[in-house]
Formats: sequence, structure tokens, C-alpha cells
Amino acid sequence: MREVIFIKKNKPRWDELEQFISGKTNLSPDDIADHYIAITDDLAYSNTFFPNSELAIYLNNLALKSHQLLYKSKPEKKSRFKTFFTQEVPEAILNSHRELGYSLIIFLVAIGVGLFSSMKDASFPNLILGDQYVNMTIHNIERGDPMGVYGDSGSTPMFFGISSNNIRVSFLAYVIGIFSSLPVGFILLSNGIMVGAFMSFFINRGLGWLSFSSIMIHGTLELSAIVIAAGAGLVLGNSFLFPQTYSRSLSLRMAGKRSLKIIIGLIPIFLIAGFLESYVTRHYLLLGSLGRIFIMLSSLLFVLWYFFLYPLKLEQNGIIRRI
Repeated sequence: MREVIFIKKNKPRWDELEQFISGKTNLSPDDIADHYIAITDDLAYSNTFFPNSELAIYLNNLALKSHQLLYKSKPEKKSRFKTFFTQEVPEAILNSHRELGYSLIIFLVAIGVGLFSSMKDASFPNLILGDQYVNMTIHNIERGDPMGVYGDSGSTPMFFGISSNNIRVSFLAYVIGIFSSLPVGFILLSNGIMVGAFMSFFINRGLGWLSFSSIMIHGTLELSAIVIAAGAGLVLGNSFLFPQTYSRSLSLRMAGKRSLKIIIGLIPIFLIAGFLESYVTRHYLLLGSLGRIFIMLSSLLFVLWYFFLYPLKLEQNGIIRRI
């Protein structure tokens, strides 16, 4: 990369750090640390490829000042828990919208594959869901309780089992991203095909709306969280495959920190989804269509607001920034 291109690409970030050093803007201790890591990497790059340039002197001074500010930064306030969910997670989401979009597209395509395959081959749901589950569900349909599987076990054990499993899967989708984005895509495909086959199974029996509205009592939050967790895995995987001007190790550390915030931020979502699936979905018939639609739309509006509209609003107000 030529020096002029290197400067043009990174100058906005250097200017932001200079603005903070001069006292014109504020940065959190985490942001200072990120800037310090990035500026030292830039300095190493400059020393390697532009050894006789004044750029190295400029970056060295900037790195020195950043180091001093980093170790002078005040301890985090007790309000960190609040700011984590009101600022840090939204900022991580804002800077991961592209990967989250890819994750959603892959998941929707996989659902389409599951639906299409089931329509072409009536035995496909058995292959994906298993004969035991299909036979049990057919039995529940015959006795007038298609979603009876959600009432077959106690609410509390079901809540802990489902919540812990969903959190485990989300962390797996995140951690596996270290190796590359391909395993994350496979997880999305397998889950999406399963959802498509499940939906097709009920559609073929004239129970499409009942099954969909019942499952989405908890599924709106649960499936959204799985897609977002996989998106965090793509953030991690892409940072290694496409490090841009950073070294792979630095790119991976920065993306790891950002994506981990997303995963931790999803834990309350998985807990709420687990609560709905364990305590509410079993009463799908009692709720009726209006009750199911209300819960489904409320969950959808929350997902759209917190993971899309709210980060954009914070960015517009200058509270968080896009990297």
C-alpha cells in the first residue's frame, strides 16, 4: 500500500484521537485502549514500509500520548452495567450491521430450502426432525393439541434446559467463527433448514398459521438471537479472513471484543425467550390468535428497535460512533 493511501485510509481515526488528546471530545477507557492498539499497529506498519517518512515520528508521538492517557484513565463507574446495554452493545451492533445482514439472508435462504425440499419430498421432515418427533407430533395433532410438545414437561426444568442450550449454541456460533466464517454459515443453514422443514410439516396438514403463531411466541426472540449470535461469529471470522490494514492478530482482537459484547448482550434475550417457551407457549390455545399475535409483534418491534433503530439514533446523536 502506498503511503498516501495508508494516510488517507487511517487519518479520520488519527484525527479522532487527536481531538480527544486536545480535550475537544470524550472517549471511554475501552475506546482509548482500542485506539492505542490500532495506533501502535499503524506505527509498526509505517516503520516497516515507510522507514524514512515523517509519518513514523507523527505516529510515535500519537502512540506515546495515547499510552499516557490510557494509564491515566479513571476506573470504570458503577453505571457500567447500564451503559453496557444502553451504549456498548448498541455500538457493537451498529458496527456489525453488515455481518448481521449476511446472517439473516443465509438463515432465510435456509428456511426456503427446508420448505422447498419438504414440498418436493414428503419424507424430508422425517429426515431432518427424526421419526420419533414426527410420530409424536402426529399423535398430538390427532388428539387436538398440535403443539402439545411444549406442555409435556415441567415449566421450570424446561426453562433452564432451553435457556442454557440456546446460550450454549450462541457461544458455539461465536467461538467457531475464530476458525472462519464457513462453520458459522453451516450452523445457520442447518438451523434454517430445520425451521423450514418444521413449518412445512404443519402447512401440509392445514395447521400452518396455528403452528407459526404458536412457535413465534418464543421464536421471534429466540430465532432473532440465534441469527444475531451467528452474525457475531461472522464478525470474528471475517476479521481474520479480511484484516484490511491491520495485522490479523490485531484485527481478530478488535473484532473479538466487539462481537463478544453482542453475545453477552444476547443472554437476557435468550432468557426471556426461554421463559416464554417454557411458561407461555404451552398455553397457545388459551391465548388465541390475538394473544399470540400481540406477543409476536411486541417481540418483533423490540428486536427491530434495539438492534437497528436505537443504534442508529445513538449514532445520530453522537453518543456512539461507527468505526
